[in-house]
Amino acid sequence: MRTPVDAPSVLAGWRDSKKYLWPLALLVPVLPFLAYALWVAGAGWAAWWLTPAVVFGLIPLIDVLLGDDGRNPPDDIARQLQEVRYYRWITFLFLPVQYAALVLGAWVWTRGGLGVGGAAGLVATIGIVNGLAINTAHELGHKRESVERWLSKIALAPTAYGHFYVEHNRGHHVRVATPEDPASARLGESFYAFWPRTVWGSLTSAWHLEIGRLRLRRRSPWTLRNNLLNAWLLTAVLFAGLIATFGWQLVPFLLLQALLGFSLLEVVNYLEHYGLRRQRNAAGRYEKVDPRHSWNSDRVVTNVFLFQLQRHSDHHANPLRRYQTLRSFDMSPQLPGGYASMVLLALATPLWYRVMDPKVLAHYDGNPALANLKPGAEARLRRRYGRPTAAR
Repeated sequence: MRTPVDAPSVLAGWRDSKKYLWPLALLVPVLPFLAYALWVAGAGWAAWWLTPAVVFGLIPLIDVLLGDDGRNPPDDIARQLQEVRYYRWITFLFLPVQYAALVLGAWVWTRGGLGVGGAAGLVATIGIVNGLAINTAHELGHKRESVERWLSKIALAPTAYGHFYVEHNRGHHVRVATPEDPASARLGESFYAFWPRTVWGSLTSAWHLEIGRLRLRRRSPWTLRNNLLNAWLLTAVLFAGLIATFGWQLVPFLLLQALLGFSLLEVVNYLEHYGLRRQRNAAGRYEKVDPRHSWNSDRVVTNVFLFQLQRHSDHHANPLRRYQTLRSFDMSPQLPGGYASMVLLALATPLWYRVMDPKVLAHYDGNPALANLKPGAEARLRRRYGRPTAAR
């Protein structure tokens, strides 16, 4: 860990330099309202591409200019920060702005006059907002307080991805960086091959996990105590309410924005553990999760917008740790950029392989047998790097 924790001067003088930047996480769900104002003012269909331009253009640029912040709160300060409700309220406030943006998008969609370019931009705008809301749901869903867990499900409802609440906490965190985890991408696996594997694998895993939990309690799976069913019910109620208000013509909009929203989550899943693998010990069990098993980034801007999701190693080691106290570790493998730029790279498969495959191999001292290797990827790696590729 980078920062010493035992010097009184450090404890006395340390402050959260991002304290007043965290509300910027609410900027993205506000952008659709600015886009609407530009559209009304006559900017045309291009106004609805404002949110994608900011998220995948402006933010990566500022990320590069401002660079990294690898400071960690000392342990005593971190324990105090955990209890400061200011940070909690920022995550709470994301939800009403998220839902307001969804209602705005529904109203604009049914009003008409968008054209093909405007309709595509509107879907992209609301899909990005609800995709980022899954990150807020991720932060809330790990907490013990029941109100935060329910807010997590509410944040997931617009993308119809309520099963994430179960699979991420009880599936992904158990199996992370292993071939058995549908949310851990393999070395040599493109995002487009990963997407169907993780979407279907996560859904079926969540169902089996929840059925197993209920059976242990001798309860039927067909109950509202089933966390998948009650989460999906929230989606059904939300979509039914919107369709009743705005009409059946809203259905394509709801489906497309949900598809884009949960795909944004899955591309982030793809890059968080790409090629990384926990090894088996002498007893045949996987080693404990540690900072080597997640890709990290200390880029300031994207960490603010994502509630420090990019400090992913500490999150896996300490899932209950709140975002403001997550730490950076020297032993964590580092991404060459923040998530916003890495998402774009992941969509360009040849460039992704060119940048990330050497980093995975370097992480394992050139031995791909230690990586989470996609079956059948040996030949391509052998041609490009000329190294042994037998997976064990």
